[in-house]
Amino acid sequence: MELFSGWTDAGLPALFLASFLAATVLPFSSEVLLAAMALGTWGTWPLLFTASIGNTLGGLANYGIGRWLPQGRLLRWFRVDPSTGERWAGQVQRYGAWTAVFCWLPVVGDPIAIALGLFRVRFWPVLVLMFIGKALRYAVVIALLRGLF
Repeated sequence: MELFSGWTDAGLPALFLASFLAATVLPFSSEVLLAAMALGTWGTWPLLFTASIGNTLGGLANYGIGRWLPQGRLLRWFRVDPSTGERWAGQVQRYGAWTAVFCWLPVVGDPIAIALGLFRVRFWPVLVLMFIGKALRYAVVIALLRGLF
């Protein structure tokens, strides 16, 4: 964990930034920093809320990309073939904002958030459900690290 001492020394702002970046299309992970901090003296609630809020805001950045970039540009930029785009559209139209609960998932979480924006799913339900999914994920990680399960 020595590798992360600079990040852990920076505290909750560093966790917020790591969590935000991890939820964007950038290849980044917040779990290692969260683990280093959870195994230290940091309180559970500050870690949980900081990571969850940062990760949710990063997910909302992806939602914004989907909402405000033209669909054709998005599909070309992310190299999505039309059949995959149609499948995502069907899932988002079928489940709506509830899809946001799964934005925490690796690999598919970012495309889910982008698709929610692309198909103009209502913002407030997306925000709430995305936060719930991400907070539950971080709560499980912290609980496992602290032997609460």
